[in-house]
Parts: sequence; C-alpha cells; structure tokens
Amino acid sequence: MSSETIPFYLPQGNESELFQQAWSNQLPVMIKGPTGCGKTRFIEHMAARLGRPLYTVSCHDDLTAADLVGRHLIGDQGTFWVDGPLTRAVREGAICYLDEVVEARKDTTVVIHPLTDDRRILPIERTGETLKAPNEFMLVVSYNPGYQNILKGMKPSTRQRFVGMTFDFPTPALEQEIIQRETGIDEKTAQALVKLATALRVLKDHDLEEAASTRLLIYAARLIKSGMNASESCLAAMAEPLTDDLETRSALMEVINISLPRSQ
Repeated sequence: MSSETIPFYLPQGNESELFQQAWSNQLPVMIKGPTGCGKTRFIEHMAARLGRPLYTVSCHDDLTAADLVGRHLIGDQGTFWVDGPLTRAVREGAICYLDEVVEARKDTTVVIHPLTDDRRILPIERTGETLKAPNEFMLVVSYNPGYQNILKGMKPSTRQRFVGMTFDFPTPALEQEIIQRETGIDEKTAQALVKLATALRVLKDHDLEEAASTRLLIYAARLIKSGMNASESCLAAMAEPLTDDLETRSALMEVINISLPRSQ
C-alpha cells in the first residue's frame, strides 16, 4: 500500500513495532490513553500498513453482545441472519477495534473472551456456528483510564488477556509537527497552540474533567487556517468543548488570549 493511502501518524515510541509484532503473533491489544490523543488514528494507520480491513465499534451503554455478533432480522423473504462487525471481522481476517470498550454492557466481555486466548474462536449460539479466527484477525480494545470507576472498569482477568499499550499526548515538538502536517498552519501559530494546550492541561483534574486534546488543537488550527480569528477559533474548538461552566470558560479564554500570537 502506498504512503498516500495510509492515514498520517507520527510515532511517539515503539508502538508501531509492538502492534505489528502483536498482530504477527495473533495477540490481542489493549490501548489506554486520554481522549483525543491519537488512539483511533493509530489503529487506522496500522490497519492500512498491515493491509487489513478495519471494523471500528464505538462502544456505549446500550451496546450488547448481539450488536457485535449479529442477529436475526425479518424481511420480505422471512427471517435471515445478519453478521455484526465482530463476526465480519473474524470471517474476513480483519482488525476489530472496540473503542472505549468499558462503556459497553458487561455481556460483551463474555463474547470477546474466547477470541483473546489460545482458542481464538467466536461461538455464535443463535446459528450454531463456531468460527475459528484466521491468523490475520486481530482484536483491539481501547479505553480512557481517567474515566474508570467501580461500575465502569475493565476487570483484571480481562485486562490480562491483552498486550497493553499506554498512549499520552505527544511531546510539544511532536505535537507541533502533527498540527502543521495535519492542517498546513504556520509554525508560529502551531507552536502557540501547543503552548496553549500545555497551559490548559495543567487545569486537568482541577477545573476541567478532560484535558485539551491534540484533536481539539487540530480543529482550532483548521479554523485559523481557513481565515477565522484565532481567539474565536479557540473559543469554538477548545473552550466550548472543554466546559459548560461560564466562569470556567471565561478563565480558559483568558489563558487562550494570553497564549495566542499578538498578530492573531
């Protein structure tokens, strides 16, 4: 596959090599990291590099095992079976990515367990099938440890079925390069946005539930690049998404306006 068709991703360490080795050895992977730090982009990048189809499932409170495996539907010709994304991935030897897996209902854990040990099978009770995953199949899950609590956490017995990787926000130099490569913004503005993010991340766990992500910096840079005022861009792409509290938003805007280049 040519580099033009592979989603852009700048490695922070040896994550690309580790992922490829895990895939080669039929090992499932668990990725931990804050929102917007590049987990999903990394999976897209690696799936393209490995030449494998990718099925991404954004997990939520109402996600059930049937949503992953499949269900019977009723049509003009009667009842028929429709594979879910996990089943399609197993059949095709694809990569199945369960994003924020701890948000899904607990019965989903029962489904993925047989795929995360030496069996590498997917039993489908409603059709009587037992699918054996081909060597090319890979299961990847991710979650944000900062959101974990007693009710929404991955059990140690489940975590120990995976090879683990921890992601964080890039170093300032790397984050600046990512913003410039993604948006074409000038070096001065990209540098200012990274300094701004560093300042805002200090507020994490104090006034903000979530840290300013690389994704939000890219959104702000795209708005600025298109000709929008920098302060208004950062208000829309950073302050507003980070808080609903008016006083906190006002405080964020003070930090933003101090951090932005004077020319903006």
